[in-house]
Amino acid sequence: MDRRSVIKNAGMAGILAAGAAPAVVHAQAAIRWRLSSSFPKALDTLFGSAEVFARAVKNMSGGKFEISTHAAGEIMPAFGNLDAAQQGSIEIAHTAAYYFFGKDPTFALGCIIPFGLNSRQMTAWMYEGNGLKLMREFYAKYNIINFPCGNTGAQMGGWFRKEIKSIKDLKGLKFRIGGFGGKILEPLGVIPQSIPGGDIYPALEKGTVDGAEWVGPYDDMKLGLNKVAPFYYYPGFWEGGTQCDLMINDKAFNSLTPEYKAILEAAAAQAHIDMQAKYDAKNPGALKQLVGSGAKLREFPKDVMKESFKSAMKIYDELSNTNENWKRIYADYSKFRADQNLWFRFADAKYDSFMQAQKL
Repeated sequence: MDRRSVIKNAGMAGILAAGAAPAVVHAQAAIRWRLSSSFPKALDTLFGSAEVFARAVKNMSGGKFEISTHAAGEIMPAFGNLDAAQQGSIEIAHTAAYYFFGKDPTFALGCIIPFGLNSRQMTAWMYEGNGLKLMREFYAKYNIINFPCGNTGAQMGGWFRKEIKSIKDLKGLKFRIGGFGGKILEPLGVIPQSIPGGDIYPALEKGTVDGAEWVGPYDDMKLGLNKVAPFYYYPGFWEGGTQCDLMINDKAFNSLTPEYKAILEAAAAQAHIDMQAKYDAKNPGALKQLVGSGAKLREFPKDVMKESFKSAMKIYDELSNTNENWKRIYADYSKFRADQNLWFRFADAKYDSFMQAQKL
């Protein structure tokens, strides 16, 4: 079979299956890129997905395409990666897009919004709905092309020094919360605090904040948050399926050959699956350890959930009236969410509810 025909008609999967990859890769120039993450190395789930990605790129390119991975603060601050990738100071930012909602709330739609899509629904919107297309059109304004690179699944609601018995207990509460969640809670009296993952423990220990959320049991235990706050709340309704992204400088990406572009896409997809697999495998054991060491599990009171939902819907309506970027993408997102919730209501939700009530 002619190798050029394989490349044209089969894509990277066909190349690999036909055994043509070594010849294709051999013809490529050696490339060295830098990736800066928003996460510390201690978090082998979050920062680890960047390493999974870089390793896959190297392996699929036969060592020709190497990407060095750098934790938050090594070459860029945790929240400085987007600007660096936009300007071309680095080739890739590995981050959660909602960190940049201050530039435009629309960034949050590429990651997670309160009462948004769960992880499977988000992946479906990205790959089978209009999500990837719409977000790439938006990111193009920032010289970025994105690839989904991991999802945490639904997160926990965080650690608190004092018990939250009703919505009244939120008033004046200084709460470390990432992304768009703080904007939803602010009208309810919460004072949101934006703090990188590596700085949460000392802030909670010193009382700079009254509570803090990160991801879930496995990561929270690594950060030691249970040692400085006893009450562990759920669910993290502001993060029902948080997606991380690779944000690649568009000039750097467009300079690549089609084969290298295909390798990046395949490696990102591998890392995307890997992250949630790790969280789903590691969180159950970590939760048992946390409870065994004294963590007090609490469900958020119903009034907190209801009022937070009302706050979110009001803000989304306001944004749709004032922000054209948000209006265009959220209209598609919300329609997709409605259809997904209709389906999940009859399938996964009922099945999960039954299974979780059984003694296995």
